[in-house]
Amino acid sequence: MTYRASIDTQFGLLTVVTENDAITALHWGATATFDDTPLLREALSQLAAYNEGALTEFDLPLVPAGSDALQVVLAEISAIPHGNTATYGDIAKATGLSSQSVGQLCGANPIPIIIPCHRVMGRKGLTGFSGKGGVETKVALLRHEHAGGFLI
Repeated sequence: MTYRASIDTQFGLLTVVTENDAITALHWGATATFDDTPLLREALSQLAAYNEGALTEFDLPLVPAGSDALQVVLAEISAIPHGNTATYGDIAKATGLSSQSVGQLCGANPIPIIIPCHRVMGRKGLTGFSGKGGVETKVALLRHEHAGGFLI
């Protein structure tokens, strides 16, 4: 069964989607339904703490759908510490994929923010962002994590 619940954050309305006791997606925008499950309550609580600057690492069961290559890239992205960034090239080197493939797979991340694809940069700095608001939202997330010093 699929369950959904939304939270309003400084980065916009976010909807968490769960299936089989794991988070499978995070979308920008509100859901028409608000399900109440222990996992959704915990996910919303952690997102609220992140939004307030009180949480730097999520501890939630995640099951992002996607290819083996996506799973490898998401694992590398998940390892980027709060307040830090990596480049597509760094992840390409670690995974054996091309930088272009890494960029495309980053854009396919079904659980942004929790799997912090906003921490991945191009060789020369900022690149696109698949979340609502695009690069401006990416910049806001990086500044929130105090990883935006290069932006000044």
